[in-house]
Formats: sequence, C-alpha cells, structure tokens
Amino acid sequence: MGRVAPAQVRRITCVGAGVIGGGWVAYFLAHGYAVTAWDPGPDAESRLRHLVEAAWPALSEIGLADGASPDNLAVAPDLASAVDGTDFVQESAPEDLDLKIRLLGDIDAVTAPEIVVSSSTSGYGMSEMQVACAHPERTVVAHPFNPPYLIPLVEVVGGKATDPEVVEWTSEFFEHAGKAVITMDREVPGFVANRLQEALWREALHMVAHGEATVEQIDRAITEGPGLRWASQGPMLTFHLAGGQGGMTHMLDHFGPSLLSPWTRLDAPELTPRLRSDVVAGCEAEAQGRSIDDLVAERDHSLIAILRALGRA
Repeated sequence: MGRVAPAQVRRITCVGAGVIGGGWVAYFLAHGYAVTAWDPGPDAESRLRHLVEAAWPALSEIGLADGASPDNLAVAPDLASAVDGTDFVQESAPEDLDLKIRLLGDIDAVTAPEIVVSSSTSGYGMSEMQVACAHPERTVVAHPFNPPYLIPLVEVVGGKATDPEVVEWTSEFFEHAGKAVITMDREVPGFVANRLQEALWREALHMVAHGEATVEQIDRAITEGPGLRWASQGPMLTFHLAGGQGGMTHMLDHFGPSLLSPWTRLDAPELTPRLRSDVVAGCEAEAQGRSIDDLVAERDHSLIAILRALGRA
C-alpha cells in the first residue's frame, strides 16, 4: 500500500501527550482529523483530555472544520495499536536525545514503512535522531510553536537519510492542515525561529545582568515597539522599509558600519558583497513586485489592525 496524498490524510497518531503533543492533538481534532494518541505517562489520558477541553473554546472561536469534535480522539493502550491504520505520525516526546532515538526506532519498527514519522523536536536535528530507524528515509522534523493549536508556524526539515520527497510531502500536508510552513533548505541547530528568539533572549539576559534594563522595560520595548511591526512584516522587511525609497540597499550601505558598533554582545557577520547582495535580493523576492509605498501601506494597515485588536487604538 502506498503513502496517501497529503490532502487525503484522515487518521493521525500523536505519540506523546504533554503540552506540545496535546496541543497537536487539539489542533488536528479541530481540523477534522481522527486522532489516536499514546503516552506511557501516568494519568496521560486524563491530562490530555483536559488539555483538549481547555483549548476547545479558543479553537471554536477561530472556526472548526466540518465534523471536528473531541469525540474523534482515541487513546491507545500501547504504541503498536496507536499506529495501526494511521496515515501520519507526530512524535512529541521530551527533549532527551537518547529517548528520541529509542522512541523513533520503536515507532519505526511498528509503523508501516510508507507512513511519514514526524518529530516535534525543538533542538535536535533529524540526522541525530533517526539513527536507530530501519526506515530513516520517512522520518522528518516538523517543529511547532507553543501553543501548536494557535500558533501557525511549523518548520519542516529532513535529516541526512530523509528522502526529499518526504520533506515535500510533510510540508504539503501541514499546509493543507492550515499551518504556515517554512521548509528549511538544510538542518540548522535550533532551526530558524528559535535561533532568532535565542539571540534576543541572550541579549535581554545580558541587559538585566548588567543593570541596563528591567524585565518590564525589555518586554515593553518589544510589545510596544518592533514586536508590532514583526507581526506583519518580520525583521528583514522592517529594515527594508527603514531604508526609505532606497530599501534594503540604502539600509545596508548607510547603516552597515554600525554592525561593528558594540550594541550587542553578539559578534556581527562581516558585511561582504555576497551577504549584501543576498539580503537585498531576498527582500526583493519577498516583496514580490510591491513597491516601498505598497509595503508601507500594508504595514500601516496591519499595525492599525493589531493596535485595535489589542485595545490600544
């Protein structure tokens, strides 16, 4: 039997039912899938059903798929029965590499070889985790963000032994399931969003440690400032617009020397001609033909909507 098309997935197995695994269960249920969960922990079923019940009002508010119901959740007594007849497996065990290796090997051993096995890991690469699998070609990372039932982003990336078609299938599945997908070109420690969060987190800790800012000042600096802009256009397009009509080209040429200023404790990369060209070209590609004026109008419209939603305008 071959692998079903991404849009034909009907039954999903979630292995691990903690905060992330339970969040996945709630998300998949809300999108009309039948979900079978397995977690060896004590009281796992009661904790999982409580999490789904707590998440359901928010999911109902943003809209449920036809037929979506918590009643479509089954909790299996063992791993083999959990994956029996499944179309897709999402693993969300704790972040322990040895545990991940053993568990993925166990899942691989009892799951039909055509079924994609995806991990929610937030730090390990699939190349590290797939080493005990007899069919590592069908293992892939789909890294979500908490809570998975509300935050759209999922980062998809394979390991050294992963079939590229599996990466493509997984990205298509999550897009069909309503997620905003970044299909990564290669494995990067910490993935994309975590790397960016970590840089901000480390600088924030440095500022507190040196008495340069309080916790409240740091949080307000983001929620009342760049965080509002990032919600609609992200840091790269934000700097693209900071260059005025000259866009990122002017931004890099004008502010590039400040990369060497001691503003952060992070080492700045050298602004080589290639890096400059890649960043400029990336902004032009993301703009998709929209002018600076177009992007400014879109940004302002989004900022007004965000401020109104937060009760600040």
